[in-house]
Amino acid sequence: MKIIIQRVSEASVVVDKKKVSAINKGFLILLGIGNSDTQEDINWLSNKIVKLRIFEDENKTMNLALKDIDGDVLVVSQFTLMASTKKGNRPSYMKAAKSKISIPLYKQFVEKLEQQLNKKIKTGVFGADMKVALVNDGPVTISIDSKNRE
Repeated sequence: MKIIIQRVSEASVVVDKKKVSAINKGFLILLGIGNSDTQEDINWLSNKIVKLRIFEDENKTMNLALKDIDGDVLVVSQFTLMASTKKGNRPSYMKAAKSKISIPLYKQFVEKLEQQLNKKIKTGVFGADMKVALVNDGPVTISIDSKNRE
């Protein structure tokens, strides 16, 4: 699994000109699911997300986690994160999991975050043509790959 976390002051998703989700201060998480991803990837990533200290404390130091600020989360599926650009100019998405695999893992990822944060997680619409709007706070943007744990 690959994720892009953006610390936001607000974010929303629109599908067919209708706003389907919106959050205030928190994380917009773009989630790419690969063919070899499992529950173990979900567990590792969700633990990392919940404990990630990228919100400022009273000293303007990034020292607070999502729970500390009672932040919101919006998760948007994005298979293009699994793109391979190694050969040619057209990305290959062969590493992206098909919906038979990715939909259940996407739902499990959201459920795991809800359990860990003890709050409802907002989502986009899996597979839809979404318009994602955000105000990146900082800007702070972090990419994490569960297969490359640096």
